[in-house]
Amino acid sequence: MLNCTLCPRKCGAARPEKRGLCGCDSLRIGRAAPHYYEEPPISGSGGSGAIFFSGCSLSCVFCQNSPLSYGCAGKAVTVKRLSEIFKELEDAGCHNINLVSPTPYVNDIIRALDIYRPSVPIVYNTSGYERTQTLRRLDGYVDIYLPDFKYVSPALSQKYSGVPDYPEVAAEALFEMLRQCGGCEYDGDGMMRRGVIVRHLVLPSNKDESIAVLRYLHENYDRDLFLLSLLAQYVPMYGAREFYEINRKLTRYEYRRVADEALRLGFRGFFQDPGSQDPGYTPAFDLTGV
Repeated sequence: MLNCTLCPRKCGAARPEKRGLCGCDSLRIGRAAPHYYEEPPISGSGGSGAIFFSGCSLSCVFCQNSPLSYGCAGKAVTVKRLSEIFKELEDAGCHNINLVSPTPYVNDIIRALDIYRPSVPIVYNTSGYERTQTLRRLDGYVDIYLPDFKYVSPALSQKYSGVPDYPEVAAEALFEMLRQCGGCEYDGDGMMRRGVIVRHLVLPSNKDESIAVLRYLHENYDRDLFLLSLLAQYVPMYGAREFYEINRKLTRYEYRRVADEALRLGFRGFFQDPGSQDPGYTPAFDLTGV
């Protein structure tokens, strides 16, 4: 039994007998398969071996993976089975093992990696809402951190993600990620072997918040230690329709204003064509590979 304090909400749920605030009980996965829509040095030609875990420590109203994060769709698996999935994705030619929303299962993930450690990098794909104490346990297990940095406004983080402390928590978490894996390293084919890519999703009607996020990152972190991925893929999904200001697609003008600021500040990384606003990029959580 685990009285869970893995995420910043520290709800203390007696898992697996009782679900936590994240919606999680036992180890549960919705999909495990090659994924081709991550950043180029993550996806490559062979795809990223994405394992989509059920549950989430946030409550984002615009979540694109809501069947997993809210509904906890997926299949319960053992730690041994998780270690086998690592090997199956590696054998399929995936460039890495991509742990998507893994935080509620850190204990299980560490145990699975102790059973089988793939030769390809381990990617920790997260909302950025992480306890530093939990991240420290992953030191030596994770090769690439792929966190979001969603907000610097507590009011917006409360409104859209259900927690007012996201900005301070994500800021501290990013320092720890950079301590562990800062400074990008690549193999001979240009695939990332180690490093940090910070993602930011530009929301409709919130370009000023996005610009504030970029300025915060510029002022507080060494830009040589990470890459920026500025996302334009927002589509109103799940509960976003209840908020008129984000119940639409992002305009090219909004994204261009934020992208121009990123270039002015000298960020290195990735920009996205607003044409990527297609819900078809979200995979089916149909237990493929589980």
